[in-house]
Parts: sequence; C-alpha cells; structure tokens
Amino acid sequence: MRGVTEDLPLGPGAVMDAPLLDDLMPWSVAPLRFGRPWVVAPDRRTLRERWARLVAAEGDEREALFRGSRARTTGSSVAALPGQRTGTGRLAREAGACPEPVRVAYGPFDEQWLLPDHRLIDVARPELWRVADERQLFVVEQGYVPGAAGPALLVSAVLPDGRSPAGRPGRIRPLFRRPGGLEPNLAPGLRELLGERYGCGVGAADLVAWAAAVARPSAAGCRVPLPADPEVWAAGVALGRELVETQLRGARGGARPRLPGGRRPYVRAAVPARPTTLSYDPEGEVLSVGEGRISPVPAAAWEFEVGGARMLEQWFAHRTAAAEPGTLEAIGPAAWPQEWTSELLELITVLALLAGREEERAALLARAGADGLGAGALRAAGVLPVPAAARRPASVLDHQEEGPEGQFMLL
Repeated sequence: MRGVTEDLPLGPGAVMDAPLLDDLMPWSVAPLRFGRPWVVAPDRRTLRERWARLVAAEGDEREALFRGSRARTTGSSVAALPGQRTGTGRLAREAGACPEPVRVAYGPFDEQWLLPDHRLIDVARPELWRVADERQLFVVEQGYVPGAAGPALLVSAVLPDGRSPAGRPGRIRPLFRRPGGLEPNLAPGLRELLGERYGCGVGAADLVAWAAAVARPSAAGCRVPLPADPEVWAAGVALGRELVETQLRGARGGARPRLPGGRRPYVRAAVPARPTTLSYDPEGEVLSVGEGRISPVPAAAWEFEVGGARMLEQWFAHRTAAAEPGTLEAIGPAAWPQEWTSELLELITVLALLAGREEERAALLARAGADGLGAGALRAAGVLPVPAAARRPASVLDHQEEGPEGQFMLL
C-alpha cells in the first residue's frame, strides 16, 4: 500500500504553503517511553503473571527483574498517574495486587495492555493521562521517513505510545485540551475562519477528519492543505470520518469494521499453538500463520505500511519475538490465544478498508492543493503565528492527584 506520499505532485507552491498540523493543532506531546518491555503485553493475564513474579522476588532479584534505568529503579518515589489507582510507595516495598491493566496503542494499529503504574514507566506523559476520557481522541503524527509509504497520521481512542515503527519520533495531539471534550486543541481563530470560508460550522472533529483524508508527510512535519472550495472540504470531511471510524474499530459509538460479503477473511486452518512464521501467497490471497491459514486477505492489507514497516508483520512480531529466558518479558501465554486470531482478522479488515480508499484520498488531495488556504492566508487572517499558550497543556486546578508516598498534590 503505497498511500499518499510527499512525492505526490501538487505543484511546489501548494506543497510548501500547506499549513503544518503543528500549527492547526498546536498542543502536542512527545511519545511515551515505557523503559522496559515487560510492562506491555497483548493480553492482561500475562501482565498479572509478570507482576506476581516481580512482587514475589526480593532485594537484588527484584531489581534485576525490574530492569532499572536512570529514570526508574525499585527505589524511585513518584506520583500516581492521573486517573489511576496505583501505589505510590517505593516499588522495593510493594506487595500489593496487580494494577488493573489499561488498553493502549503500542505503535500503529496494535492495541495492547499496559500496567498503568508510574513507578514502572520511565516517561509516562501525565498531561495526556489527565485528558484521556470517553470523549477524547488522539491524533498521532507519524515520524517522517523519506520515501516511506503509509499514512502521515493515525487516530486512536486509547492512549497511544506515539512510537514510529522506524524509530523516528512522532507527536501525539489530543483532540481536546481538557477532560469532558472541552477546549478543542485548535489554533485560536481557526474554526471561525474556516466556518466563514466554508459556510458551515467547523468543529475539532471535522478538522481531524479532514486531516485524516489529506494529510501528507514532509521533512518539516505533517502538512494539511486546506481547500478553497467548500464542496471539496465537505467531501474530505465525509471521507475522513469514515477513515477515522475504521481506525477506531467501533469505539466512540461507531460501527466495527466489516468487509463486504465474500471478501471477509476467515480461518481456513487453525493457527497452531506456537507459530513462528508469517507469510503471504498473493495468488491465493492466503495469509499463513505457521500452519494456520487465513483467507481471503487482500494484497493491499499485507502490503500496508507505516513508516516503512508492514503492519501485519510488525503485529505478529510483537506476539512471537523471543525473549531472554528468566526475564519478566519471557512470561507469556503457553499457546496462541483465540482472541489473538480474532484481533488479527479485525486488523486485516481495517488495513484492507483503509487501503481501499487510497485512490479517493489521492484524488481529494489533488483537488485540495489547488488554490488552497495556505499558511500565508492563515497569517494574514491572524490565525498564525499561534500563541505560545496554545502549545502548552491547559491547567487543571480542580483535581487532586496522589503524589509520592501517598501524599496529595493540587494541580
């Protein structure tokens, strides 16, 4: 799936003047850094078993299992993550129950589970946890990789780690700056300008939908051309809403992704207990998971890339990569769980649906780049430059959070 790349011809002026997503959605946060791989797993049971093994160990053994870093050791004293009920005493003394795992996006298109304990995570970005709720969406701007295929941005309903498959740092942009869907993360004056230009109300979700349809990567950051024609805007928002709904997989009240009858992937031969290989037969449209067989799998789903990495291969590697014996990350399911097969079928569906809209996206981008509303026009309208305050997280003054060793702090 080649997708919309920087090389798509729009004309040099249109490309260079298209505004950056960084100016349209000015508050962004750098990727999370978990610091140790064992705090994330594809299933909750594995995390509970790892936690039990950790707290059963003592002294030097616990520190060795923990895998300390400059940011975290078993003696670190840190505050709880916002919204999470976890201990704040030093991990060296911890003997309590496992924190309740939460769903996170572990890279593009890979939802896994995380132990949301601040003592375990090197850089957790608490400002993101403060605004993560049932109204929030996260726009993940992918790190730029010259010549790489795939979308420039993705949208997630669960907290994303923001990491790029190629190791390039991206940016995480919440849709709202405050919990409860309050204060859209948009440049001041942008909604009013676009509403007047297009003759309709423009909300934060509309801008994200438009960006999902037309965003393209560049060395300066993700560029989002804004059209002059209201009809092009309406068509892009409609397409983008469908793309976002597909990525959200039924979250936020949307429909779960489904391919048309006859094109839905099915398990033709059961996935074995411990598959070690993943391969694809383009002629038969068969995905082989060890001795297991899934078909039909469109070639576009198999070839779908983000940052130069194939998503199906990366998803499989995250579940089958060998771990060092005796470490916490070596603790995992004894056999391939049935729910992983279900997740794989849904991932194939998501990638196939998104790849099937690439021609529409390319055509829309070509129309958007002609006589569009560029960065120069935004500067003339006073939308740019963005005020410095809009690039910082909003203050939260009505919320108590537990600090280190059970103390409370007011934010």
